[in-house]
Amino acid sequence: MTSHDMRRAKNRRGGRSLAPVLLAAPGLLAALLASAPAWADAAPGATACTGCHGPAALGSAIPSLDGHAADEIVTQMHAFRSGERKATVMDRIARGFTEEETRAIAEWLAKPEAARHAQP
Repeated sequence: MTSHDMRRAKNRRGGRSLAPVLLAAPGLLAALLASAPAWADAAPGATACTGCHGPAALGSAIPSLDGHAADEIVTQMHAFRSGERKATVMDRIARGFTEEETRAIAEWLAKPEAARHAQP
């Protein structure tokens, strides 16, 4: 679709048509997926943990989870969930996951960073 066609593409109300955007969407999605980390095997919710607990967390008040065993992560999540371990937000986050989800997240986080980013 040329720029001339895009300018002429009007919907019934006189506004611009979404056709150009919809035509470009598959290409944009493919480009985003190609540039994103390969986290297809990540448990739902697991990639969000690395935002605060990833390698960049080193030296901050938020501990990195790199190098922690899955059982250790599960134990800490249980402590947050039960209130045994006090927290600002982790107690609420921990209560949002089932036992199965917590285990899956912990096993994914326990993988070495390079393995979490490996192409499938």
